[in-house]
Amino acid sequence: MSPALIAVLPFLGALLPGVLIRTGRNTTAISVAICSGLALLGLLLHLPEVMAGEVVRTKIDWMPWLGLNVEFMIDGLGMLFATLILGIGLLVILYARYYLSSKDPAGQFYTYLMLFQGAMVGIVLSDNILLLLIFWELTSLSSFLLIGYWKHLPEGRQGARMALTVTGAGGLAMIAGMMLLGHIAGSYTISDILSAKDAIQSSDLYLPALILILLGAFTKSAQFPFHFWLPHAMAAPTPVSSYLHSATMVKAGLFLMARLWPVLSGTPEWFYIVVTVGLVTMLIAAKIAIFKDDMKGLLAYSTISHLGLITFCFGLGTQAGVIAGVFHIINHATFKAALFMTAGIVDHEAHTRDLKRLGGLRKLMPVTFTIGTIATLSMAGIPLFNGFLSKELMLYEAAKTPWLGNEWLIPVLATIAALLSAAYSFRFIWHGFMGPVRDDYPHKPHDPGFGMWASPAFLACLVLLIGCFPFLMDPFVAMVSEAVIGAPLDEHLHLAIWHGVNAALIMSVIAVIGGIIVLSAFKPLRAIWDAVPRPDAKAMFDWGMVRCACAARIFTSGLHNGSMARYLLIFSAAALAIGFWAWTTGSQGPQTREMLPVSPVALVGWIMLVTATICVAAFHRNRFLALVLVGIVGLIVSICFIYLSAPDLALTQISVEVVTAVLMLLALNFLPKVTAAETSNLKRHFDKIFSVVVGLGTGSLIYALMMRDFAFPSMSEYHLANSYNLAGGDNVVNVILVDFRGYDTYGEVTVLGIAALVIFALTEALLNGTGSRKLIAWRPDMLRAGDKHPMMMLIATRVMMPIALVFGLFIFLRGHNLPGGGFIAGLIVAIALVMQYISSGFAWTQARQKIYYHQLIGLGVLAAGITGVGAWFNGMPFLTSDFGYFKLPFLDKFELATAMGFDLGVFLGVVGSVLLALGGLSRLARRAALPTEERAAHILAERPEARTVAEVGIENFPEGSVVPRRWLERREDGSFEERHLMERATDRPNQNGPNKNEGDH
Repeated sequence: MSPALIAVLPFLGALLPGVLIRTGRNTTAISVAICSGLALLGLLLHLPEVMAGEVVRTKIDWMPWLGLNVEFMIDGLGMLFATLILGIGLLVILYARYYLSSKDPAGQFYTYLMLFQGAMVGIVLSDNILLLLIFWELTSLSSFLLIGYWKHLPEGRQGARMALTVTGAGGLAMIAGMMLLGHIAGSYTISDILSAKDAIQSSDLYLPALILILLGAFTKSAQFPFHFWLPHAMAAPTPVSSYLHSATMVKAGLFLMARLWPVLSGTPEWFYIVVTVGLVTMLIAAKIAIFKDDMKGLLAYSTISHLGLITFCFGLGTQAGVIAGVFHIINHATFKAALFMTAGIVDHEAHTRDLKRLGGLRKLMPVTFTIGTIATLSMAGIPLFNGFLSKELMLYEAAKTPWLGNEWLIPVLATIAALLSAAYSFRFIWHGFMGPVRDDYPHKPHDPGFGMWASPAFLACLVLLIGCFPFLMDPFVAMVSEAVIGAPLDEHLHLAIWHGVNAALIMSVIAVIGGIIVLSAFKPLRAIWDAVPRPDAKAMFDWGMVRCACAARIFTSGLHNGSMARYLLIFSAAALAIGFWAWTTGSQGPQTREMLPVSPVALVGWIMLVTATICVAAFHRNRFLALVLVGIVGLIVSICFIYLSAPDLALTQISVEVVTAVLMLLALNFLPKVTAAETSNLKRHFDKIFSVVVGLGTGSLIYALMMRDFAFPSMSEYHLANSYNLAGGDNVVNVILVDFRGYDTYGEVTVLGIAALVIFALTEALLNGTGSRKLIAWRPDMLRAGDKHPMMMLIATRVMMPIALVFGLFIFLRGHNLPGGGFIAGLIVAIALVMQYISSGFAWTQARQKIYYHQLIGLGVLAAGITGVGAWFNGMPFLTSDFGYFKLPFLDKFELATAMGFDLGVFLGVVGSVLLALGGLSRLARRAALPTEERAAHILAERPEARTVAEVGIENFPEGSVVPRRWLERREDGSFEERHLMERATDRPNQNGPNKNEGDH
């Protein structure tokens, strides 16, 4: 199975719960389990190849010129993490089926879970850092949904926001670091980066890139000082906590350090940053965990501590450290998932996780006690359990690692961390399960059904199997370690329970005995803990967020205040400053081109253009005149394009001018025809001077560019040389739009559709929202023509309609080789339809059109996207066109290009966007043109109010007009009867007296 398909299967599984949830929770759980199972099966089918040292790859070109390709690979490291993600994911799916109550929306839960799973699989199988970044951010978003799954809990919502804020901020830092790393290596492919160690570590950008990447890894894996978000994520359902702590999310940071270990490790910077952070995290989190009363809270801090342990191992920069880190990733995933599921079972059955309210559960819940004990002893590092093995490897490396020349500091701190780890592990079992049975449980606990304890039981079996027979893991751990190191191991790996009496064993014995002593002295230690003041990370975070929000609000309100003039001033001043700096510090060189002769036609056109532009500035307060002048400027520009032999641009410019003029006239219909003067004379004089300076500066820059040749070849030369050879089109402009820069065009069509939808939404709000009252009171401020639909115009437009449509089709078909194309054809067809609206009226035209413009926009974007994806089946990057020549009977040979499908998408998007915007504005005009009574009746019909008076804004009506009022009156049988009243605006009740509600009926 392709690695790409393995990564996609969880996302396909995320689509199923919404479709199948009505068939039952079992069907939903089985469907997503099948998707995870298929992905796991496809992954394990590659295990023999990966064990043999091969790397399975898949590459789909997306935008290779930007380094963004869909590249996946399965090596030893990816195999380990993907197996954990998919395997434990299957167990979590089973566990969640029986954990969630009937009131919890299971379909929503499984959708979020599969999105999370897919994002994690994408991270660990990515072979492109840009693709990895996309999946990285997707894990933050999907974990936000999972942590906040119980939306009714304030702590759930806050925990989700905290996790998203911290990991999202770290992700932004990591994006910058990854960009630097790709820049240094000259490639964004991970495989290429991993082979550029010398170039990366010798670069001046190595340290900034290292710090930024580690910020992303540390925030994701909850390393100090970013550890505080993880305990608050415990507000999520236990299946989420189990999955998040064992195989996903927090392991993403560890994966990143392991993936980039060959090129980032081995330097003093790496050692001191990573080892120090890991060791401090291990100690602080373990200390806090001891005094946590919530079972999940204790386990959360224990996870942070063990993540610090793995970070410490990777920070050592040695092969033995990598082996210890890799092995502990496996062991931690097994016992930690089992422990969280155990805590969930206790909470599910006893209705509490508070260790102060528990105890004696070993007799009431023997199965749960057995599973929890096995997993806890592994976490404590007791022999014959897998956690002991990797802990010994860590202590062995710590014992011989100096820190700033000090030989004993790291061994002592590592031993203390292991001691605290044993202490909180023993407390989890002793206070939770040992002791006498109590009679004050919130709910009488008992072991759940098989469905709930099957998953943790399976994991507990793995804990024992690996702990008793560690040699079984030798090949797998060696394979993963070699993938991390990027080279074969120096000596054969041999995992064993007994390595003789050495420093690691002595440290381990001290840790276990010390853990027992700490547990026995828990009460006095707890009293000291409660009495000593300590910083509250949550309070500090909340304080920081409030201050950041205040600062952002002050900055935004001062800068982004809605004034277009201010924005233009800032943009223009920045452009002027940058241009001035470039002009004074750069080397523009002498002029290499002679100025072309100025013909009388060009001079006249230039004078007209300048005159019209000056008139726009001079008469801008008269909105209608300003619009006419802007149209004149646009027409002159179109003539300039024709003069300069750019017919495509001229056609586009003219079409855009016509459509813009019509839409702007409709919008101006509801605005005052004259803009009031809002600025002082001093401000206006400043604006004039500043505009002249910016205009001269911009003109000077353009003049300098046009009068000089460039040392590098012009991009236009490439387009001219390859337009026909690569895309099969002679019209270079159209080929650029649909092929060379098709992705830009695709984005522009999408944005155009979004803009039309925004206009539609705004007009809907004006028609049906509170703003509809203004439509009732609106009156035109100028006299209107008596003939709304002149007969000559009506006949002319109906006769021209089929001709215009045929001409639009002609322009569309010829666009690849001659002036035309989808964009121009779309504007021409839109203009033809716009003329129908103008000449025959909105109602007449709307009643005869059978096309929904929303669908046109969607079909346009879909057609363009499908055409782009089709290139993949030809082994080409996204939106790469192909062409060929065909011969049909009775016809000459003709050319067909896939770009036609993309151009069709552009055509549909343009037509749909223009007409959707036109339709919204026309509906406003139609509503405003109705008599007052009819307008009010329309509003009442669209906004019926149950049991209350449907107010339509009587105060907005002219004196003496008749206002319809209606309400629902309850009958004796409980039903409602609709009542009506026509009230004159002059009969308004006294709003100041005691009878202010008179007249409501």
